[in-house]
Amino acid sequence: MMKNPVAQTFPLSTPWQTLDPFLFSVYHLDHFPKGNGEMGPDASLLKDRNLGSDFDPSQKWRMYHGQTIPGFPYHPHRGFETITIVNKGFCDHSDSLGAAGRFGEGDVQWMTAGRGVQHSEMFPLLKDDAENPLELFQIWLNLPKSNKFVEPHFKMLWKEDIPIVQEENATIKVVAGTYKNIGAIAPAPDSWASNPKNEVAIWNIHVNASSEYILPKANTTVNRVLYFYEGSDIQIDGKKINNNFGIVLHPEEDVAIKVGSEKAHFMLLQGKPIGEPVAKYGPFVMNTQEEIQKAMEEYQLTQFGGWPWPHPDHTHEKDRGRFALYPDGKLVEK
Repeated sequence: MMKNPVAQTFPLSTPWQTLDPFLFSVYHLDHFPKGNGEMGPDASLLKDRNLGSDFDPSQKWRMYHGQTIPGFPYHPHRGFETITIVNKGFCDHSDSLGAAGRFGEGDVQWMTAGRGVQHSEMFPLLKDDAENPLELFQIWLNLPKSNKFVEPHFKMLWKEDIPIVQEENATIKVVAGTYKNIGAIAPAPDSWASNPKNEVAIWNIHVNASSEYILPKANTTVNRVLYFYEGSDIQIDGKKINNNFGIVLHPEEDVAIKVGSEKAHFMLLQGKPIGEPVAKYGPFVMNTQEEIQKAMEEYQLTQFGGWPWPHPDHTHEKDRGRFALYPDGKLVEK
């Protein structure tokens, strides 16, 4: 007899609870207003605003840590990777390697912090005659001990190249892994996801209202979590699950999902556990507290190469299109 594919459910908080090999995942949906001509909001930042409180659910939009343009001014990372999926709006990236880019409207950035990098992530409000919604996921994927000190790496996955699988009742964006023989763009070379045996998958799944979708089982024993972040309700194995819940799944089972009266939106994260000790302090993820202390000391001494840009919240020209400037000077424009 097929067992219930659901191992556990839990309410989503900010950030989302994750399982090894993932460290952190956050979902932002901000209904930013019209721009003010300088890529900031055409609205007061004073009334009911707590600048630096980037997860205030009482606000339709948040300024995060920026004081003029929303975003995250320069900050360091070491020992893991960030995968940033921007479905709506744009992100301006700048880093201590000299790399830069503007991406969005479906693009994904994959950055391996490795031994250490600084970067900024700013969200320019490019439209002055209409609102500037931003929908963004950021996922932190751990690196094994053997790869904690690899050279930092910056890669763009452009929306034109990301596989989108259209099924009768669903659309699946394959950011990482393989979905029914449809493989994603290769991840960063030192990533835990670069070895197919680790079966890392990042899929953004949208299922039509009043329909059924079968999530295919994994091939190996992995940690598998389905995040139901938007919709009304679903049923799995006869059990009703409301939106804003995470669902830990048994990977060896297909999962039949019955969707209620609204379209359902999911993010699936899965992968073979790395199975090593994790020591975390803010933007540093190592294996021991001693390594964390050394990372902090090294950052204070070296700034991970310094900051080559004129401002901590560096943004690109307003009329600039989507592009990526790589550390070796290669420029890709879209």
